[in-house]
Amino acid sequence: MFDKILIANRGEIALRIHRACREMGIRTVAIHSEADASAMHVRLADESVCVGPPAVGKSYLNVPAIVAAAEVTGAQAIHPGYGFLSENARFAEIVEAHGLAFIGPTAEHIRVMGDKITAKEAVMNAGIPVVPGSPGAVESFEDGKKIAAELGYPVLIKAASGGGGRGMKLAPTAADLKEAMETASAEAAAAFGDGTIYIEKYLTTPRHIEIQILADSHGNVVHLGERDCSLQRRNQKILEEAPSPALDSTGRKKIGEIVRKAIESIGYRGVGTIEFLWEHGEFYFIEMNTRLQVEHPVTEAITRIDLVREQIRVADGAALEFSQKDVTFEGWAIECRINAENPRTFIPSPGTITEFHAPGGLGVRLDSALYAGYSIPPYYDSLIGKLIVHGRTRTETLLRLRRSLEEMVVGGVETTIPLFLDLLEEPEFVNGDYHIHWLEEWLSSRTD
Repeated sequence: MFDKILIANRGEIALRIHRACREMGIRTVAIHSEADASAMHVRLADESVCVGPPAVGKSYLNVPAIVAAAEVTGAQAIHPGYGFLSENARFAEIVEAHGLAFIGPTAEHIRVMGDKITAKEAVMNAGIPVVPGSPGAVESFEDGKKIAAELGYPVLIKAASGGGGRGMKLAPTAADLKEAMETASAEAAAAFGDGTIYIEKYLTTPRHIEIQILADSHGNVVHLGERDCSLQRRNQKILEEAPSPALDSTGRKKIGEIVRKAIESIGYRGVGTIEFLWEHGEFYFIEMNTRLQVEHPVTEAITRIDLVREQIRVADGAALEFSQKDVTFEGWAIECRINAENPRTFIPSPGTITEFHAPGGLGVRLDSALYAGYSIPPYYDSLIGKLIVHGRTRTETLLRLRRSLEEMVVGGVETTIPLFLDLLEEPEFVNGDYHIHWLEEWLSSRTD
C-alpha cells in the first residue's frame, strides 16, 4: 500500500481524502494556493506545499508545480479529488510518466469519456441506451437544422467537452437554433478550449439519475445503486438522494446490471458514474464522470462502502474485497450542498466565518473544511460544506434533515441553508415528485 499520497485539490474534498488516508495509515501531502494557506486540509496534512498564487491556473491547475511537489515530498501517488485536474487525461499521463500512481482511471478512459460524443459512441457499443441525437459533432448550421428537424423541437445544444451546464443551450423552436448553436459553441470554447457541439432531443420532465460503479484492474466490477440528482439550478446539482423516489427494485436492478456489464466490457478501473435522464420508465445516457462525485457520500451512507478508500486500494493494484451479491442497500440518504451564497439571488458571499456549529446526532454527517475564523476566499467555487443525513425511510431522513439544517450555524457569510429549509415545506419535494426543471420553476414562482 502507498505510504504517502499527495492531494491535488482543496476544500472539503481535500479534507475527505486526507481523512481516508489517515484511516488507512497513509501520510498526506496537501497542496495549496497562497489564498488557502490556512485551509483545514493544509493544517491537518502531514506536509504541505504552496503551488502558486490564488488564480486557479497558476495553482490548482499548475501541473509542473503539482508534480514537483509530489516528487520533492516523496509521495507515491496523486489523488485529484473532483474538478480541477480530476478528468484531465494529459495530467494522468504526466503523473504516471513521472513514476507516480494516478488515483483514478486510465488516461485513455478519461479521454474517451471526457468527450461526450465519443463517450456516447462507446456506451452505445456497450449496450447502454442513449438520448436520441446527432450521431457525432455538428459542424454547420445546415447540418444542425436538418438533425433538429428529424428529432423534433425542442432540442438541446451541448458541448462535447466539459460539464457543469456550460456550453448547453435550449432551442425551443427552429427560429432559436442558430443563436443556440453559436452561443453554445462560443461558451464551450471559452470554458474548455473546445467549441465542438452536438444536438440531442430535449426531454421535457426527466429526472437525473446516476449509477455509481466501482471496478478494479482484475476485471471485477460492481454497481452501488443509483443517486437521484434532479434538483438542479442552471444545470448544477444542489441536492442529491439515494435511492431515487422514482425507481423500484426491479428498475434499479435492471439498469444497474446493464451498467455493470458495460463497464466490465470496456475494462474500466476505479470509481465512475454513469449519468442518465429518466422519463416514463426509460433511461437515456447523458455522460460518464471518470472521478469521484461531489455526491458520493449518499452512496456511502446506504451501502456502508468507503469510496475513497476503495479508490486508493484499486489504484494500488488491489482487488475488490466484495462482489455484486455482497452489495446491499440500507435506508435512505440525502445530501444538501451548502454554498456561501445568498439563498435567493445566489450571489457568492465570501468572507470570514465568525461562528460555526456543525449539526450532529445519529445519521448525520457534515463534510466541510470550515472553522470559526476561517476566511472563505473569493477565487473558488462557493461550496463550503455537504450535509448528509441517513435514515431508515425517506420520511425519517427528511425529518432528520430539517432538524440538522436548523441546528447548523454558519456566521459571517450568507449560505443556502434557508433555501433547503424552504424546500422542506414544499409538498412536491416532500413527496419526491420532482424533475430536473422543477427547482427552476419553483424559484421563478417565488420571485414573480
